[in-house]
Amino acid sequence: MTHIAATSPIERIARVLVAHALSPNGRGDAEPDEVVSAEVNERLPDELPRAAAILRALREPSQEMVTAGNALESADAAEIWDTMVRAALGEKPRAAAPIPTPLAG
Repeated sequence: MTHIAATSPIERIARVLVAHALSPNGRGDAEPDEVVSAEVNERLPDELPRAAAILRALREPSQEMVTAGNALESADAAEIWDTMVRAALGEKPRAAAPIPTPLAG
């Protein structure tokens, strides 16, 4: 089963934009020992409009995304979304969880 996020996609995108600009892990301009979480929270409201614009740009899926979503034999919208986004990123879909077999006994 695909995990369901507790925050909105717009907030998650905005956090990535800010953190990417600040964090050495995001190839930003912060010093390696600098904690950037407080600054991310401070700058977050300024990035929400850009994050919304990014999400709006993704409203129309690519052919690869549609093909991946249609190929998935699932009615789970979260799993279909995950598969389509992975296709857009050029990643393979998650492996399906194995179906447990009953123990002989």
